[in-house]
Amino acid sequence: CTWRTGGRSRSRWTRASPTARSSSASSAASSSPSAPPRSTSGPPPTTRSASPASTAPRTPSPRTAPTPTPSGAPTPRPSPSWSPTAFYLHRYKVQLSGKPLIVGGRPLPGPCLSGLSRIIVEQAPLANAISIRSNFACDSKSMLLGLSNGHLQVVSWNAEFSDSFKLRCSACSPDKTAAVVDALVFDPPSLRGNSNARPAPCCTGDFAIVHVELSVKLRLLVAVYSDCQVALCTVGKKGLKQTSGIRVDRWLNTGDAMCTSVASEQQILAVGCSRGVVELYDLAENARHIRTLSLFDWGYSVEDTGPVTCISWTPDNCAFAVGWKFRGLTVWSVSGCRLMCTFRQAGSNSALSPMVKPNAQKFEPLMGGTSHIQWDDYGYKLFAVEESLSERVLAFSFAKCCLNRGLSSTTYTRQILYGEDRILLVQPDDTDELKILHLNVPVSYSSQNWPVLHVVASDDGMYLAVAGSRGLVLYDLRNKRWRFFGDVTQEQKIQCKGLLWLGKIVIVCNYVESSNTYELLFFPRYHLDHSSLLYRKPLLGRPIVMDVFQDYILVTYSPFDVHIFHVMISGELSPTSSPVLQLSTVRELSIMSPKSPPVSMRLIPEPTDEGVLKRDTNESSNLSSQQPSRYILIQMSLGPILLDFYWLAIYQM
Repeated sequence: CTWRTGGRSRSRWTRASPTARSSSASSAASSSPSAPPRSTSGPPPTTRSASPASTAPRTPSPRTAPTPTPSGAPTPRPSPSWSPTAFYLHRYKVQLSGKPLIVGGRPLPGPCLSGLSRIIVEQAPLANAISIRSNFACDSKSMLLGLSNGHLQVVSWNAEFSDSFKLRCSACSPDKTAAVVDALVFDPPSLRGNSNARPAPCCTGDFAIVHVELSVKLRLLVAVYSDCQVALCTVGKKGLKQTSGIRVDRWLNTGDAMCTSVASEQQILAVGCSRGVVELYDLAENARHIRTLSLFDWGYSVEDTGPVTCISWTPDNCAFAVGWKFRGLTVWSVSGCRLMCTFRQAGSNSALSPMVKPNAQKFEPLMGGTSHIQWDDYGYKLFAVEESLSERVLAFSFAKCCLNRGLSSTTYTRQILYGEDRILLVQPDDTDELKILHLNVPVSYSSQNWPVLHVVASDDGMYLAVAGSRGLVLYDLRNKRWRFFGDVTQEQKIQCKGLLWLGKIVIVCNYVESSNTYELLFFPRYHLDHSSLLYRKPLLGRPIVMDVFQDYILVTYSPFDVHIFHVMISGELSPTSSPVLQLSTVRELSIMSPKSPPVSMRLIPEPTDEGVLKRDTNESSNLSSQQPSRYILIQMSLGPILLDFYWLAIYQM
């Protein structure tokens, strides 16, 4: 058996004493044995005790460093005898049972019961006075963690320890120049006035490494030292196991860095500081400083929040959560919009703070500080552990907005949010006041295809297309009825990656798992069945962006290959007729060497002389007169660029 089962791994380093805490941030919310590790030669396990006597400090027992081994030979494992000051590696296996949780007599879609079993306990071969100070960073073959002497320790998933090493950069060479060192050290604008050209930790001291972060996609390792400096390192093609390929590219001399988190899709680095702020850096632009986010504008200072303790990005990298040591957490968008906050609307000393009676009890979530935060796999829930109450986990539910991003189109007629098992319609009531209508997805569909992944409204706003992990359902807002596939087997063969509306036709971007291919499926909204399928269009590869305008469909492949199709329908779209759909290619374009692939594109109509966008409704017009006539390519670092074609593209920031 292996440690990584189903992509859900659990691991932790523990000091074998009753008062030990886990140094792995990822295991804060997982259950762990309370007894210290033991082997066949160790003493029987003891029980944790909350008595004052159990918290008395222990005298470290002497240990010797492992004997050096010849080059290429594996490091011998020490005897796993129990010691009150030794560090142990606990390896667990997670077995998913597939049985759903039962809440209120009904199965809860999504989470399932699992078993946790410990399969390896290995003592860390650390020398005297060296301890583990950081969390885990791991790839598919190795784990990496920081030590108190400024070194990094690599451990394989089979609990094999290699020799520790220290990060090096070009500034460490004997012939280094001032220009090289200056190019390696970057100060954010907020600290340039107070910056004091301190040398990098790899050049002088032995500061402990207190936090590590790994981006496998970017081949980037981020290490935070105890003197609050941040090292940005490149990782070799062989990953963490090739320690010679890990070298420092740049230092961020923030002066008060506490933790970091990398958004691999957006190529943004978030650095949490002891000042209570978060600094954002653009990794695609040589760690260029983007912005500083804080709660100062809402009446809260660092005396209220304390330093930043943890940062966690959503799976789509559109937002991130921030936790503070003294109290609370906040969710920010990449652009700096505060989306959610557990704090009151203003600081207690602010004039905007609501009046509170002296004897009234103040309550807000995470009043004792936030120690760990983690998003679920889909970004619908944020889990948080309170600093002063670590035996429980708080869960915050979130809903997403329907954006014209990726493979699903924009909803114009209604403001729609969607959660893991429901849809939220924002619409005015009789008094023109906005209200939120909760529309629960039927349990018969959501229990088998949890969670909801795509929601798109038709052009007239009367129908919703909803897709989960499998299948597709339609909702008639006027008649308040759901439409399902009559054959569940057909439903389970659809793995929707994107949704579009073309008049009364819903277009599904389907992934065929058996052949690892993609295709477009055209269904009429009055019937969901393969017998009523209007057209099946195989695609050249995995599409990254799609859009629809009138009778035209835009499909973009990576890195930047654009195809535009025209749709012609013969016959009436009704259950009593037999319509025929034809699809033809009208444009193909490939942009060579793009800086990055687009994240969103829009077909736009032809503007008239008065500047009004023209929509041609004459069906007898020729094909060229109906085609859209311009596109705008927007790249945030360069500004808008107008080119002579048919679509609107929006780049990543």
